[in-house]
Amino acid sequence: MKEAAELANYLPLSFKTPKEQEYIEFLWDAFETNYTHGKYQFAFLAYHMLAMSFIYFNIWQIKQTEPRDFAMGLIGFGKDIEKSLLEANSPFVFSTVKERSILRFLKLIACDNSKIGTYAKLVDDRNDTAHPNGNIFYSTEAALDIKITEILRVVDEIQSHSKPVIEHCYREFLLQNHDPEEREYPDAADQIREVLIHGNYMSQKDIEVCLGLDLAELGDQTETERPTALVELVERAILTDEGIRLTARGESGRR
Repeated sequence: MKEAAELANYLPLSFKTPKEQEYIEFLWDAFETNYTHGKYQFAFLAYHMLAMSFIYFNIWQIKQTEPRDFAMGLIGFGKDIEKSLLEANSPFVFSTVKERSILRFLKLIACDNSKIGTYAKLVDDRNDTAHPNGNIFYSTEAALDIKITEILRVVDEIQSHSKPVIEHCYREFLLQNHDPEEREYPDAADQIREVLIHGNYMSQKDIEVCLGLDLAELGDQTETERPTALVELVERAILTDEGIRLTARGESGRR
């Protein structure tokens, strides 16, 4: 159970809507309840749904940060699906596409076919578990823990591939939002929460990538100095939770 909670660090710190927050909390509750009561097969289903949500959030970041690449990734989908995904206003819209198909977008962050094939195997495991085939694939805590370790390995691998997208997202945020008179929210904490965190469904792991960004990469000295105050506030907001739900999470991994 303790290792399973690590997944929370890869999921958004907070959400645009209470409904999204409620959904993720529901999945955590379903996982923990079934795990505690020895219903490991159902616990796996809930955990798989959390992991797939993580993938949706990562694909959403691609859509927001690299829209041209995202549009190219739609080649091969039907026109109705293409329109739906281009106009999507929530990562959960991706759930309308078969999970094996949505994994194709991970090629945009340099996940090769071999890796995507491994990720797809988790989808197959979920399908086998969800269908009434007379089998209990996860009848022991040890069996589920092995699968959780595998899922976390996949999640961390995808997170590593997402680093360039996250860095690009944060770099653009700093350059475009340093001026209180030109951004959506004059208060910097509000801008961080709504535009950086909510707009990109940033996780704690994403924030760690952001804070590791070399400000020299922003350009010449003049350009680098401009967003420095915003960077410092991002760091303070993360450390002090200035209006952003960053650490409202118990040992179980729930928020």
